[in-house]
Amino acid sequence: MLSLLIVAIVLSYTWLFAPIVPRAAAAVPVVLVLAIALFRAFKTCEWGFNRAAFLPALPRTMAMTAVAAAAIGIAGWRAGTWHDAHNGWSRLAALIPWALGQQFVLQTSLLRDAQRAAGRSAGIVVAAAAFAALHAPNPLLTAATFVGAIAWCWVYDRHPHLVPPTLSHAILTLVILYALDNDAIGGLRVGAAYRR
Repeated sequence: MLSLLIVAIVLSYTWLFAPIVPRAAAAVPVVLVLAIALFRAFKTCEWGFNRAAFLPALPRTMAMTAVAAAAIGIAGWRAGTWHDAHNGWSRLAALIPWALGQQFVLQTSLLRDAQRAAGRSAGIVVAAAAFAALHAPNPLLTAATFVGAIAWCWVYDRHPHLVPPTLSHAILTLVILYALDNDAIGGLRVGAAYRR
């Protein structure tokens, strides 16, 4: 399965190569993973932009996003870590393409391969677990991406459009950046780069 190759590339980069290569080398695994996902999309004709799915997916995804954002915001407020981050709109604009790439790989590759292997419902959990594993050992990101991926995959499975989960992913990342301090989120680092 191509998803296993995607997971292997990401894990080998974040755990083995990231600590010893220049930061610019991160483009290599990103390009490889997107190329594999694009190859799969060409092969299956699933691009994640079913026009009829957009309107049903949007309110479901945004409702889940609002609940999660409120929970994260309250946690930050109670912890006293909520802070004013500058350039919120430009940060969100930068997060959207990154979230789109992740959602494209998650939905069209990891989810579909997991469903083929484990069944429709179990595949959602398997894909979410794989996605979360790519964010280890950062405990907050691992847990957040597992929960988020279950919600995103559940909606995408019923209404296959990438824009709603992409917006949700970007918005929730921005809320995490505002609500929690850098120590709590581990600088959003994963793999060998994560240091507590």
